Amino acid sequence: MSDADDKPKSQSRSHGRLQLRASLQPRDLMEEPRLVKGAFIAKVITLFPEAFPGTLGLSLTGKALDFGLWRLEAIDLRQFGEGKHRNVDDTPAGGGAGMVLRADVVDAALRHAREGTPVDRARWPVVYLSPRGAPFTQATAHRLAAAEGITLLCGRFEGVDQRVLDHHQIEEISLGDFVLTGGEIAAQALLDATVRLIPGVLGNAASTEEESFSDGLLEHPQYTRPTTWEGQEIPAVLQSGNHAEIDRWRRAEAEALTRARRPDLWEKRGR
Repeated sequence: MSDADDKPKSQSRSHGRLQLRASLQPRDLMEEPRLVKGAFIAKVITLFPEAFPGTLGLSLTGKALDFGLWRLEAIDLRQFGEGKHRNVDDTPAGGGAGMVLRADVVDAALRHAREGTPVDRARWPVVYLSPRGAPFTQATAHRLAAAEGITLLCGRFEGVDQRVLDHHQIEEISLGDFVLTGGEIAAQALLDATVRLIPGVLGNAASTEEESFSDGLLEHPQYTRPTTWEGQEIPAVLQSGNHAEIDRWRRAEAEALTRARRPDLWEKRGR
């Protein structure tokens, strides 16, 4: 194999639409999809680019992806691996089980993802999905959705060499107090929660204002037809047509649920 074969190839899988440009040559729209001007862009560094878009390609986030309201770029970490076999990991310094993603390999991938993005992390956050990170919240999703885009690093094995995380000042975010085999599922969950907040994705902005955590409370119970099911009736107030009473009922139910199920949230509201 020649030396050229050992050089990383600047290739990644993109999902979404690129800006249209006039051309005399026909092109494959699946390879070069359109992108609405100013659309949110998500770059995901992963050993499994085939995992994307996954569930993000379904329902409203999938339609928004097709319409070019946001774009997803899956960057294959393996292409930056070292040597003939594109090695991306090595044994932990000091001994121990498992493998650790190499600093030089991850650095190369991050530098590739950084091309054309703002330096200001408020405009373009760079996040490592990690169980030791700060808890992911609805407030975090709103902050990320307000950015121009985001770069996500999906870990594997025992994690990532700390030096590259420190060097690039990467923000660490956790979905909760549990461990997954890799960051891909966490990345999809984070992106789903973030992308749905982008204007136009859900179609109805009011729907994000009344859901769980939007006001520090869990969401009130929801009902729909049939009016009677298994002997249970929809609460009469919801069928009254009195919107002021309905709002008061929903607020009271949300507060009661939060006190009972999430006393931690309820305590924060009282501070």
